[in-house]
Amino acid sequence: MVLPDVALPATDGRSVSLAHLPGGAVVYAYPRTGEPGKPLPTPDWDQIPGARGCTPQSCSFRNHYAELKGLGADHVFGLSTQNTAYQQELVERLRLPFPVLSDEKVELVRAARLPTFEAAGSTLLKRLTLVIDDGRVIHVFYPVFPTDRSASDVVEWLRTNPNR
Repeated sequence: MVLPDVALPATDGRSVSLAHLPGGAVVYAYPRTGEPGKPLPTPDWDQIPGARGCTPQSCSFRNHYAELKGLGADHVFGLSTQNTAYQQELVERLRLPFPVLSDEKVELVRAARLPTFEAAGSTLLKRLTLVIDDGRVIHVFYPVFPTDRSASDVVEWLRTNPNR
């Protein structure tokens, strides 16, 4: 699938269109992250299948970042429908070495028909990972479970598919 040309704000201040990124990219999508000490978006958050686990997923990509880069991921991004200011807290708290993209207006989500669910009045992404080459999706990990193995699953796929 060729990705639609939708510019998204990134936590590093850039505007990024995944359709125009040169080289390889890995983009992991997640529903939302919480902030320590603040309540969950809904009391039944933990009952929503796949909702829990965004921090372990982000940490797995942080921990495997060097491997991903070494296997041809020129770009690594997180992606959610939360706003950039909210995502910036996550990037700083978890010391992520890559930016997170905000699709707060759900433009990419709609244009690419990415899977979503509704919770607490928000459209949230279901957990998935896209492997992209020159703006074209070449592999999709969906569903993603367990969340803390997400990046290692991508690393393994990149190792076994060196000539993508």
